[in-house]
Amino acid sequence: MAKQILYFADPMCSWCWGFSPVVDAIREKFGDDLPVRLLLGGLRPGTTEPLDRKSKDSIREHWDHVHDATGQPFDHAFFDREDFVYDTEPPSRAIVAMYSLADGASLPALKRLHHAFYAENRDITDAEVLADLAVELGHDRQSFEEAFGAADIIKATQSGFEFSRNAGIGGFPTMIAGSEETGYRLLTTGYRPWSDIESLLEPQPVES
Repeated sequence: MAKQILYFADPMCSWCWGFSPVVDAIREKFGDDLPVRLLLGGLRPGTTEPLDRKSKDSIREHWDHVHDATGQPFDHAFFDREDFVYDTEPPSRAIVAMYSLADGASLPALKRLHHAFYAENRDITDAEVLADLAVELGHDRQSFEEAFGAADIIKATQSGFEFSRNAGIGGFPTMIAGSEETGYRLLTTGYRPWSDIESLLEPQPVES
């Protein structure tokens, strides 16, 4: 059996939001026997141009597909926002900052940020909103704000993006399972339902 799962995702990736219940199911079934390690790949880090109408239409289409496939909720009031810049670096950095404050914080932070952005129409590119969410997750606000602005956290976030690019990760969600000793195998690039993932993680019978 694999020793760990490497999960490449982004807090502003709609298919990752759709995949969130699958991640929950993996953790519920396998627990500490198969830890899930989150790696933030960087969907659109450093974006500076506001979304135009064509981009909004494309995002809306993705959201509809994710909802149809997974049932995950979406607040379409997002599309009423004016001059929204789809920069995925701040929420990714927020997760890195929360992880620096508490082991095991990454996956709960990803799930909370996903829900805030997609189901509550909260602007998770905004530092104040991110600090509010960190407090909701039990972190001290001042400690989070200091970590969020720290040079080493900024660098660690960028290093994570670079690692994903160098690993050839071409889309999110991506999951691989294995260990350094045995190597890794691909579970999925893109969304797959829990039934598919579960069958891939079950021990295979040994032929006699």
